[in-house]
Amino acid sequence: MKQTAIRHMVIFDLKVDKGSAEAEKFLQDGYDTLTAIPVVRNFEVHRQVSAKNDYDYGFSMEFDSQDDYDTYNVHDNHVAFVEERWKSEVARFLEIDFQQIK
Repeated sequence: MKQTAIRHMVIFDLKVDKGSAEAEKFLQDGYDTLTAIPVVRNFEVHRQVSAKNDYDYGFSMEFDSQDDYDTYNVHDNHVAFVEERWKSEVARFLEIDFQQIK
């Protein structure tokens, strides 16, 4: 079976004020840390603008295959970011993973 690309997205709120210097540092550090993982493609940082959703921020990225996504999940950069930053600085989140079907 052909492996298809995966779009990984996470929307989240931080424990600090939206738009604060601390929030901007978290977003930049996330970008710097996670884009250094070789299998990560098209990493983007988002700020919520819709009244239909009450999360403040989002990260999205692509992986060429399930194998690449699995590699990302256990990569030292990702594990360290989750343990050292995400768990202590994120108030809540929703994670979504899609494979394109058309």
